[in-house]
Amino acid sequence: MKKTSSIICTLLSIIASFSLFATDLKVGDQAPNFNLQATTGDYYQLSDYKGEKVIVLAWYPMANTRGCTIECKSLVEKGHLIREYKASYFMISVDPLDDNRNFAKKTRADFPMLSDPTKETAKAYDVLNFVRVASRVTFYISKEGKILKIDEDINPRTAAEDIAKNLKLLKVTRS
Repeated sequence: MKKTSSIICTLLSIIASFSLFATDLKVGDQAPNFNLQATTGDYYQLSDYKGEKVIVLAWYPMANTRGCTIECKSLVEKGHLIREYKASYFMISVDPLDDNRNFAKKTRADFPMLSDPTKETAKAYDVLNFVRVASRVTFYISKEGKILKIDEDINPRTAAEDIAKNLKLLKVTRS
């Protein structure tokens, strides 16, 4: 029974990671603000970062699923590549906070993982898909709060390297 449940969760995660439609947000648009609780217990809102750092929001479908675990481990193991830039990065999902806390503990996440259980932020970013979880999309947001890049082609295994490459291409200042 446990194996069947695991297979079903994995299949749902795979289906959930595909978006039927690209986000309506475009490069240059003002990024929607948010105020979400992280696995650390702290609250984060985009407006607090204006003028300070580029923000990377890596939306993921579901905590404790195969692809999301691989993506999170990439950010844990190679997060130093991202920290070379003046950027703050977060993984974010519509999972309840306790699910994300458990996920962060299992993966030893050393960065904030945000929870959006009301799905309001996911709706604002237009990442909520037909199974009511977030599609795997990464947003790069300027110091001024404008969207610099929307990446819908995420490889969970190389997520950290890909984020670092994008930060370099976007000419984000090094720390």
